[in-house]
Amino acid sequence: MAFETGDFVNHATFGSGEVILDRGATVIVRFEHGIEECEFTSINSSLTLPQVIEAGNWQASLPVILRGLAATIDSLNDRWSVFSRSRVKLLPHQLWVCRKVLERWPFRWLIADDVGLGKTIEAGLILWPLISRKIVRRVLILTPASLVEQWVIRLREMFDLRFTPYTTEADTPHSGFWETHNQVVASLQTLRDDRRGRHERLLASPAWDLVIVDEAHHLNADEASGTTLSFRLVQKLSEFEKLKSLIFFTGTPHRGKDYSFLSLLKLLRSDLFEDPKQPLEIYLPALREVMIRNNKQNVTDLHGSLLFNGVETQAATYHYSLQETEFYDTLTQFILAGYTYASSLDGFEGRAVNLVLSALQKLASSSVAAVRAALKKRLQSLKSQQKELDQLKVLRQQLKTLLNQMDTSDHSDDDVAALDERIVELSVSLSLMENEEEYLVKLVDLSATITSETRIHRILELLKGRFAGRPVLFFTEYKATQSLLINALIQNYGETAVTFINGDQEVRNVNGEILRCQRERAIKLFNTGEARFLVSTEAAGEGVDLQQNCHTLIHVDLPWNPMRLHQRVGRLYRYGQIHKVEVVTLRNPDTIEAVIWERLEEKMQRIQLALSGVMEESEDLFPIVLGMTAPSVWAELFSEAATVPKDTLNSWFDTKTSRFGGQDALKTVRELVGHCASFDYRELAGQLLEVDLPALRPFFTGMLMYNHRQSKLTEDGLAFRTPEAWTGIGIKPNYSGLVFDRNFKGNDAEQRILGIGHPLLGRALEQARALEESAALLPSELLPNPLILLSITDRVTESSGSIRAVIVGVEFADSPILRHDYEIISHLNSLIKPVLRRTEPGDSETIPITILQNWLLEAEQLVASNTADLDLPFRVLDIKPLVLLYPESLLTKDLLESKGCISVL
Repeated sequence: MAFETGDFVNHATFGSGEVILDRGATVIVRFEHGIEECEFTSINSSLTLPQVIEAGNWQASLPVILRGLAATIDSLNDRWSVFSRSRVKLLPHQLWVCRKVLERWPFRWLIADDVGLGKTIEAGLILWPLISRKIVRRVLILTPASLVEQWVIRLREMFDLRFTPYTTEADTPHSGFWETHNQVVASLQTLRDDRRGRHERLLASPAWDLVIVDEAHHLNADEASGTTLSFRLVQKLSEFEKLKSLIFFTGTPHRGKDYSFLSLLKLLRSDLFEDPKQPLEIYLPALREVMIRNNKQNVTDLHGSLLFNGVETQAATYHYSLQETEFYDTLTQFILAGYTYASSLDGFEGRAVNLVLSALQKLASSSVAAVRAALKKRLQSLKSQQKELDQLKVLRQQLKTLLNQMDTSDHSDDDVAALDERIVELSVSLSLMENEEEYLVKLVDLSATITSETRIHRILELLKGRFAGRPVLFFTEYKATQSLLINALIQNYGETAVTFINGDQEVRNVNGEILRCQRERAIKLFNTGEARFLVSTEAAGEGVDLQQNCHTLIHVDLPWNPMRLHQRVGRLYRYGQIHKVEVVTLRNPDTIEAVIWERLEEKMQRIQLALSGVMEESEDLFPIVLGMTAPSVWAELFSEAATVPKDTLNSWFDTKTSRFGGQDALKTVRELVGHCASFDYRELAGQLLEVDLPALRPFFTGMLMYNHRQSKLTEDGLAFRTPEAWTGIGIKPNYSGLVFDRNFKGNDAEQRILGIGHPLLGRALEQARALEESAALLPSELLPNPLILLSITDRVTESSGSIRAVIVGVEFADSPILRHDYEIISHLNSLIKPVLRRTEPGDSETIPITILQNWLLEAEQLVASNTADLDLPFRVLDIKPLVLLYPESLLTKDLLESKGCISVL
């Protein structure tokens, strides 16, 4: 017997497929994973639905329904990842991102969602169907160093995905790290540095199916200075063809320069973005093909309710004591004298002196404690005069290197505070002014008279007043200020009430003892309420979720970059926060920093009003505006403000900030947002409300029934004896306590939650896909109208892989009705009833062949004419009927009508 093109066949390894060409000894077959050439004897013929109808035989109802359910489950999960075993509540915008990304394989996307919308969850939802179907095997995630552990933990806890953290110790010339680890999370800062053959080994290893870059704005390219190390690392992977698919995550994709933004896009899609020197307007139409952005103002839950309640910011003022005032006045004189001295210097010396003075200003704006330590160290170094000339040369060279590093954005924000302190430490090789030592002696002596700081007293007043009994998150830039506040909180509330996060994971108490706390432990203590206060440096400014038990944040100091304020607030203002977030900025109106912040806030309000006036929908676009302003602008603004006469401060400020939020920036923001792909709940309303793990239970119990296994549902979950057809590696002979609930919190949740990825469900789906039954007669009380399921695939194979097929249905009521896969699964689930235990086929002599053949044709035509509404990701559609379910009550009418006796009502 020969096979005809279009015949369906089954293969023991590859499953079901469609014949392309019979070559005699071999047959070329298209399976769901791709095209294979198989031995003729290894495949068996499988009847299509039209062939079953033509043969005139009804088939057993249970396997027909199970086959339809398996195809529908695949259709939904391939596009939405809605049946993944993630142990977090899924949100429409996350499912939409998953669907958008998985429309093509391989894919390249820049996901620029607002902070707090769940990028790790989006990554996991994208990964699950790809890994479970073995489309993706090797995955590399590049992330800031402080977030490596978090990515590893969250992917494991939320999705049961086991990634290996990269360490330099494990990557040696003889370890074969990159060949033996297929799922890796690596620090971008570590891996970008090509030391001891690191890049050579990486580029010699097998290609990555998918590379994910978190905080991708660190992949910076400047038209004048070139690209950062991080950019060049990803560029190397691309040029050496070591990655197939690529995803960038960043909340601030445009950093103020079109060239840098377009270079990032070219790294993703060089076919769409060829020349970063071209005007941005040329490439705007292509943005929707590569860039996704969702924002807090528009995202909803599955019922369409907005998720976020907003942020309320208030200032809490305080004034210096007499001792503090004298100290700060003297420090101001010192800094002004230093700037004057720096203006007489050229080149490196002048720039370095300015940078040191700026660092001292920032330290002082945080606390006396922070700047005192820097001043004392500098004074001791100057007094000793014991440093050898060679040692001074070394320090000078280290300072030069550090200044060059600061010219790039290739470092994370949590490094900034450490850089400030390091600059002051290395600057001992420079003189800040002619009589510097005299100033330093006076400043150190004055700082010694300050035994308590008024800003700390103001914080304690707030805690005893409006925030009494409430958990509070504190942010500060420097460890000295952090330690100062921690000790004050301990003295007032006890040591167990306070925890902390910083890069060193330790602080000193008032007795000089070292207190240690791991980052993840601090997060757990605070989120569970075991610790009332969490005091953090910028080390927790990104990638930390602290919204579970807290909605109050106090900025102990104000960094010289508004973006970092936004990132701080993002620790609380994220999904899961049920309250309006209250933010307090602590400031002394007598300081120049407070004056500048007041001016900045006024300008921010004007910019937000300008944006709101031209956008069709409400959206907080300010993070993008902030991201478009270089950090150096803020540093210059705050440092130079101290030298400006008060009567000219307003005009100077307006000139200095003219480019911040200017018309060019606002125009760019509006164009970016207007051309991005974004989630709209109105497009999804009603589609996914009931589709979650519980929708899998009827299919799974139906498959147990098909395999003659009884299941028992108890309070603990589902219990049964494993069918013989499902046995294999990792499968137990008996199960109990299995649940279809992603919110299940037991210690053994990984084994008990049933969803895509669990080996049992995988075996059940595999068996159901191989079922050949396709036409069944059902009791009319279960099925009032005939239903035909059709499978839509893409005949173009070059972009296939992530989505096998989309299942649609046509219900024949008074007129044909098109049904989506999310409607079909609910309908089919209702048919898995005890009555379906009867597995005998219907009367083979009563099938109305002509009518059903006409219905098949009508169903295909209806689907073909509604492809736009179906939003299919395919290029060339291939529509095939898959399953027919028919009510008994119509049999007599159909037969009589076919003989010309009556008409169908």
